[in-house]
Amino acid sequence: MTTVSEVLNYLEKEGYTIDFNLKDSCLECHGNYIKLYPEEFVIDQHYRFEGISDPEDEAVAYAISSLKHNLKGVLVNGYGISSDPHTEDIVRALQQKHL
Repeated sequence: MTTVSEVLNYLEKEGYTIDFNLKDSCLECHGNYIKLYPEEFVIDQHYRFEGISDPEDEAVAYAISSLKHNLKGVLVNGYGISSDPHTEDIVRALQQKHL
């Protein structure tokens, strides 16, 4: 899989059907009705994509699951220059939790 859309299609077939959005220190989904905090989800897989000629084409896709809410979905974030600092804060919190 070489593109973000290929990975998203693959993950959808694997049951990752929710599109997560960032909101400060949590993830939101279902029209912002459900909020997931770092202790309520895990990152099952991640995929990085690097732009061949344009650094703004860099992205990372996260496959995320939550046993508490019985949800599986994805979060896509720019990588490098175009990354959202909130995403990196959440990922860093998860990494620290598992050390």
